[in-house]
Amino acid sequence: MTQVLQENRENIGKSKLIQGRKPRWTWIACLAGSLIVASAIMAVLGFNVAGWAVLTAIFYVVSNYAVTRIMENGRKATDQLWTNLVVGAFLVALLPLISVVWTVLSIGLPGLLAPGFLASDMTGITGAVDQASVEDGTAILGGVKHALIGSLVMTLGATAISVPIGLLTSIYLVEYSRGGTFSRAITFFVDVMTGIPSIVAGLFAAGLMLTLVGPGDNVMGFTAVIALSVLMIPVVVRSTEEMLRVVPNELREASYALGVRKWRTILKVVIPTAISGIASGVTLAIARVIGETAPILVTAGVAVSTNWNLAKDWMMSLPVYIYRQMMFPTAPAAPDASEQRAWAAALVLIIIVMLLNLTARFIAKAFAPKKTGR
Repeated sequence: MTQVLQENRENIGKSKLIQGRKPRWTWIACLAGSLIVASAIMAVLGFNVAGWAVLTAIFYVVSNYAVTRIMENGRKATDQLWTNLVVGAFLVALLPLISVVWTVLSIGLPGLLAPGFLASDMTGITGAVDQASVEDGTAILGGVKHALIGSLVMTLGATAISVPIGLLTSIYLVEYSRGGTFSRAITFFVDVMTGIPSIVAGLFAAGLMLTLVGPGDNVMGFTAVIALSVLMIPVVVRSTEEMLRVVPNELREASYALGVRKWRTILKVVIPTAISGIASGVTLAIARVIGETAPILVTAGVAVSTNWNLAKDWMMSLPVYIYRQMMFPTAPAAPDASEQRAWAAALVLIIIVMLLNLTARFIAKAFAPKKTGR
């Protein structure tokens, strides 16, 4: 008898705990009902996948809100409503990324796996060669070696120019500037440079080198480096400036209290503390400029052979290579070969940008200040 009473008390307690709470499977029921209703409506109006998904999402959000309000209360229903809206917005924002990655991967992977694609350039590849390859069903000749090397060489050159200038500018703004007219002017022009169109940077670099070198010397690779530096410097300045401002002033004051000079404090205390953010910011700036097309098209131009020399002849880059292959096929009568090379080059570019972003995360984690116990 005592055991039965105890079990009744436990059951009553459990019922009080779950009272006013909807079952865990409620969202499944709402989703299933929304799918059925949306399918019925689309069957009448004419089935469309996008419309079916939108109607399902709307019915699910509304039904879930109504059920939660009836079975629980208005506060939880409102919370559930905003949770569903935030998750829905995230999924909508994720769809273009998934679509782009899937499209480039599905179309560009066969070209990337083609023999010699990464190890050959476009020397000797004519329209007749492409047309014969398409008609005979043989492997598409020609590769992306010259564009890949051109992009890497020009990006490294731009990095070598931009990182010292951006780092020193940020150090001045954070450590030496006192909010005067000069520092405000620097900040203003950095903000302006951040928003200028990339084609303007290319025209500026072309005009500058034409004035300094003259029309007789072909230094188009270095001209592209100048254009990329114009785009890269403000990104490096902004990211480095924010990282330097995060460094606590107590560290600087402790170094000054020990009699350490200001430049040595910056070199030995401030920069090592902020190095993870600085390195990741520089890596993201590289990822930003490596995909630029307009300034490279204006400055470095178009080439079919591999060129390692920034101070001589034309150079090809991956974005320009993709643009040229899509807009101006080598064989207009058989554009499939050029399209395959373009999609494969786009996949290579996406892989490079992804690796740079992963490298930025790795650097930020590797160089982050370690927490040590007492």
